[in-house]
Amino acid sequence: MNQTTIGAFIAERRKAKNLTQLQLARKLNITDRAVSKWETGKSLPDASIMLPLCAILGITVNELLSGEELTNEDAGRKADENLLALRRKGERAVHWNRVTAIALSALMLVGMLTCLICDLSTSGTLTWSLIPVSSILYAWMVIVPAMLMRGSGLYVALGALTAFTIPYLFVLSRLLHVGRVLSIGAAVSIPAFVLLWAAAFVLRTYGGRRRLIAWGVFCALAALLEIAINLILSHMLGEPEFEISDALTITFLLLVSGGCFVRYAVTRRSTAG
Repeated sequence: MNQTTIGAFIAERRKAKNLTQLQLARKLNITDRAVSKWETGKSLPDASIMLPLCAILGITVNELLSGEELTNEDAGRKADENLLALRRKGERAVHWNRVTAIALSALMLVGMLTCLICDLSTSGTLTWSLIPVSSILYAWMVIVPAMLMRGSGLYVALGALTAFTIPYLFVLSRLLHVGRVLSIGAAVSIPAFVLLWAAAFVLRTYGGRRRLIAWGVFCALAALLEIAINLILSHMLGEPEFEISDALTITFLLLVSGGCFVRYAVTRRSTAG
């Protein structure tokens, strides 16, 4: 697959349908900048919108990936070539993810060993080094498995956060000898996990053509999370529920959420018209 060829073909078919980049983008509920990147060969359409894009342009996915209109004789051969190219692209992505994960793991290991060696050389025992070591291990358990899982990496990362955060807070509270680290951290983490899982589900379900809905719901959930955390901290610490910065953050998130829904409604109306 040649991204430049595919981009030129998208531009050709778009013009044949008498569509501007903005009009095509609105039909797909994406930005015209994304369409521009396709047509200049800087990126490829996401798999989630390939079928709608092909329907609008009057081509098949096979023709899209080939970057040209195909005859019946060429269709079968090109389909095999495109599948092979997609497979190789996926294999390269997996390879680089593994290389990156190994490099990051090695870097984290060096960081942990450095902390342990410095602690032993200065104090003769393990004291402060256990805090960064446990933090690095916690980060490794969340980040590296998610990198290796590619498509399901988001859910792997959320699963690791859900599974390991409370144990990490427990270890941290024991190392710091501050029990409130666990109690406050757990009280804040639980609603955060619930809303993060809800946001992940919404982004996965309403991605692609309904991406604006997904981001609108995500921003609304983020505002709800901000409110929940402030109420929890206020109850546990006896401090004012909301500061000016909190109110501004919540207002901004709600405005962005509303803006996403309004833009989606306007786009749908203009497309229908």
